[in-house]
Amino acid sequence: MKMYLRLFITGLLMGSADLVPGVSGGTIAFIAGIYNQLIHSIKLVTSQVPALLLRGKIPEAIRIVPWAFLVPLGIGIVGAVLGLSRLMEHLLDNEFVLTMAFFFGLVCASIWIVYQRVAKWTIGAIVGLVVAAALAYWIVSLSPAETPATPVAFFLAGALAICAMILPGISGSFILLIIGKYAQVLSAVNNREIVTLAIFVIGIAVGITLFSRVLSWLFDHYYNATIASLMGFMIGSLAKIWPWKETITTRIDSHGIEEPLYQINIAPNESILLALALAILGAAIILILNRFQLEEA
Repeated sequence: MKMYLRLFITGLLMGSADLVPGVSGGTIAFIAGIYNQLIHSIKLVTSQVPALLLRGKIPEAIRIVPWAFLVPLGIGIVGAVLGLSRLMEHLLDNEFVLTMAFFFGLVCASIWIVYQRVAKWTIGAIVGLVVAAALAYWIVSLSPAETPATPVAFFLAGALAICAMILPGISGSFILLIIGKYAQVLSAVNNREIVTLAIFVIGIAVGITLFSRVLSWLFDHYYNATIASLMGFMIGSLAKIWPWKETITTRIDSHGIEEPLYQINIAPNESILLALALAILGAAIILILNRFQLEEA
């Protein structure tokens, strides 16, 4: 029961993190010590299970699925997305600095923990760190684009978002923001637009099937360099989740709402003490989660 509860809480944290542009649920999974298991479980479900089903071996397909791992984790993720999407939308609209300060502290603590898991800083690990950090910084510096609300666009958005979602440091919601789909998908969730969500989920299934194979292979063959690269993605993402920003230009989205188009990071100028307290809280939660994971290892 304790294991199921921990997986459920981890799922809640992953789902909550993925609702924030610039924060990744993959970061939570990694710190919780379930990242490798998650990637290999996804690979198992998306490769062996379909093959068994096509051969009519339904009982065997059901038996090899790691239900005890995926069900509580999945319930937590889905519960957070469905239950907290309106709250997160409200916090980002009305308490942006404080919300981002919390997640900034969370990611900073995560970087420290990942650093401790790099067994040896080889040339490959250093190159992976630098390249991943530069790539993440470039991605989070992009300006949002406007894309059509078509089935193909939602399918591709789902495929791209899930790839980012399982990478620590690159947020699936931020990728949606960059390609102009964040508000549309959030609206579809809040308004229960079943057809749109179904197309989006199909894109997620295709994307995660392909990307889980790549990640699984990297972990099996280049574990140390892969860990360092994941740390680099997290470092590069810090530019996006810095709480204090100045909006340079705005735009009107497809719903007629004005939103920031280009922002720059600025020195702290408001709610500094409370933001610092929330950053410390975010860091503390991650450090405590990591400690529990180490005690159970």
